[in-house]
Amino acid sequence: MPSPRAPHRALDTVRRAARRVDAATPASRDRAVDALRALAILGVVLGHWLVTAVVARDGALYTASPLQYMPRLAPVSWLFQTLAVFFLVGGQVATRGLASARARGDSYAHWLRTRLGRLLRPVAALLALWTVAATVLLLSGTSPATLHTLLKPALSPLWFLLVLAALTAATPLVARLSPLWPLAVVLHVDLLRFGLHLGPSWLGWVNLAAGWLVPYTLGAARARGGLRSRRSAWVLLLGGTAATAALVGCAGYPASMVGVPGGAVSNLDPPTLAAVTFGLAQCGLALLLCDPLRRALARPLAWAAVALVNLSAMTVFLWHQTAMMAVTATGLLAGRLPGLHTAPDSPAWVAYRLAWLPLFLLALTGCRAAFRHHEQGPRRPRGRPSRVVHRHLPPTKSTHHA
Repeated sequence: MPSPRAPHRALDTVRRAARRVDAATPASRDRAVDALRALAILGVVLGHWLVTAVVARDGALYTASPLQYMPRLAPVSWLFQTLAVFFLVGGQVATRGLASARARGDSYAHWLRTRLGRLLRPVAALLALWTVAATVLLLSGTSPATLHTLLKPALSPLWFLLVLAALTAATPLVARLSPLWPLAVVLHVDLLRFGLHLGPSWLGWVNLAAGWLVPYTLGAARARGGLRSRRSAWVLLLGGTAATAALVGCAGYPASMVGVPGGAVSNLDPPTLAAVTFGLAQCGLALLLCDPLRRALARPLAWAAVALVNLSAMTVFLWHQTAMMAVTATGLLAGRLPGLHTAPDSPAWVAYRLAWLPLFLLALTGCRAAFRHHEQGPRRPRGRPSRVVHRHLPPTKSTHHA
């Protein structure tokens, strides 16, 4: 029989570990940046679980979404489509990191190789696993429709990494670019596509770079000392919200900020002007949250949780769709299960989906444990500073929060 003091001892162990992480964190690190990245990751992971469904029908698997059947759930996508925050943080960290590298005398090539290493190392493992899995599935007679259903979401995070890698490589060129320039490109592309119905079919994909360049340049501006006032954050939040509401209410843009299967227009694939203005509002809210986050993360337990997520940020992002497909595929062994293989056409499906969430998180934890070393690199010798942890310099006025 376990000792009644066992839970207290376990909690004490966790608290001691959290205090060690807190003590090892440089005072110069801006914890709010890590918190924003962690929140963005959790938003994407939970969002994909809640708005993506895999339906078993006629001996094959097909992708569906509760937003197809219940459009009133569109506000859920507003909570969990957090990609603009990723690019805001990416622009801030890359710009600051490049400036620090130059101050140390490091070359641009060395900085870029180090920066992209952590982003791209986990990709090889993902591609290798799915190459083997796809080969086995094809040889076992799996239908092309099922294979497409499994592969497309599992590999979809790669587009994000490719865009982020390209913007990171272009940091010296775009670090001082005004966000108004890429915003103007998105505006004109959408005007040609949806207003004048002109231009080639691939024109919308210009927004894949221009659209995410907007929050990236906002992050770069913040790294240079801009966007420090609450007024600028409120302008982004209120202006972005008003513009998005006008585009959805008056210009016919979809209310959902994620793609909906069968929809005539997707706000995300490629990004539309509505997705970009929505991202501006998200960036404004993120900037408003920075000071409260720094105060909250002065607590060792809260900071240790955020640090844990950030140590495997890219691993979690890359593998969460694979974990979702693994749960879906293995669940078929028990039959057609509600919430896993049924059409997402009722509130009951949402309830079942939430009930399956712990199993999904367990699968994701397994993926993180198996593949995180690809992101973190070789184990370093004792006493050597972490190569994973980068120092983010917070605003001067907020240094006392660190």
